[in-house]
Amino acid sequence: MNIGVPRETHPQEERIALIPPSVERLVRLGAHVTVEAGLGVPIHISDEEYKKAGAAIQSERRGLLSSSDLILRLRKPPLEEIPSFKKESIHVSFLDPFNEKALIEELARHHISAISMEMIPRTTKAQKMDALSSQANLAGYVSVILAAERLKKIFPMLITPSGTITPARVFVIGAGVAGLQAIATARRLGARVEAFDTRPAVEEQVQSLGAKFVKIDLGETGQTKEGYAKALTAEQLEKQRQGMAKVCAASDVVITTAQVFGQKAPRIITNPMITQMKPGSVIVDMAVETGGNVEGSKLNEEIEIQGVRVVGLGNLPGRAAVCASQMYSANLHNFIEEYWDKEIKAFKLNLEDEIIKGCLVTHEGRIWNERLRKN
Repeated sequence: MNIGVPRETHPQEERIALIPPSVERLVRLGAHVTVEAGLGVPIHISDEEYKKAGAAIQSERRGLLSSSDLILRLRKPPLEEIPSFKKESIHVSFLDPFNEKALIEELARHHISAISMEMIPRTTKAQKMDALSSQANLAGYVSVILAAERLKKIFPMLITPSGTITPARVFVIGAGVAGLQAIATARRLGARVEAFDTRPAVEEQVQSLGAKFVKIDLGETGQTKEGYAKALTAEQLEKQRQGMAKVCAASDVVITTAQVFGQKAPRIITNPMITQMKPGSVIVDMAVETGGNVEGSKLNEEIEIQGVRVVGLGNLPGRAAVCASQMYSANLHNFIEEYWDKEIKAFKLNLEDEIIKGCLVTHEGRIWNERLRKN
């Protein structure tokens, strides 16, 4: 089986899909791996390192795409590249399928079996393949580093001959993978941390990291079978805002991570809440790429509202591109190894497997995923 790995085309993307150690693992399985020349340049990996790992180097991108039985990449493919794909080949990447209808239809029309990495189910078996979680973990770390750099205070308490400096107060909204990493990072830096989540079940996890769990009575909440927070009603969102306003006002840093899979991010921080915060405070909106949790936040911009700095930078995992590439590459090779047929030495789509059922979005010339067909 020919596995092709093209370079990423997004101008702000420094992450890459496959690193040499993963190439070695795939070659040992019997795969023929070809990478586009310069694939590793953003994170300082040379073509020579890929050659040593067993990969072939291809300079002609169209030739790489048309000859690959399985294409591995990080971001979604440009629409204009899809006609170059080998018919009935398999394409694996993040696809944002609920918001990219035209892309999904084009993949189906060209008989490409497309696997969306963000659709990998959150099950025990799938943990090693869960790229959404691996990237969110890094995003949580980066969000705290961004906030710490912009806050004109230090995070830890200091007792000095000049007096005592009190610790910064950090409020993390959402205690999923990104939120928990943000909590852990802020605590390691010495901040006093509080956190809120609509899922009462995560209270113990928050407390285990040394943070205080903020309780707000919203009535019935919880999580989906995939492990994501359920969308709140308009009334619940308003109760949540009222409950959080006081905590935000006392905080030096607020980090929002609330997202609902496949939907626009909920608006949980409003302008009135921001105006109650102390001048010089910092808000990091980690959901800015899906609509934003913070009123007024702008993608890839930093703005000031009533003296509060609102950070809306996108692609946070990409700011730790070396580690993000290592983790994503591991997710990919684990995924391929799980469904590799050793007899025919090829990746085999097991259409009865629960993980494949969850992440296969197009197959045999049609939209395959049931959730997408209903969308």
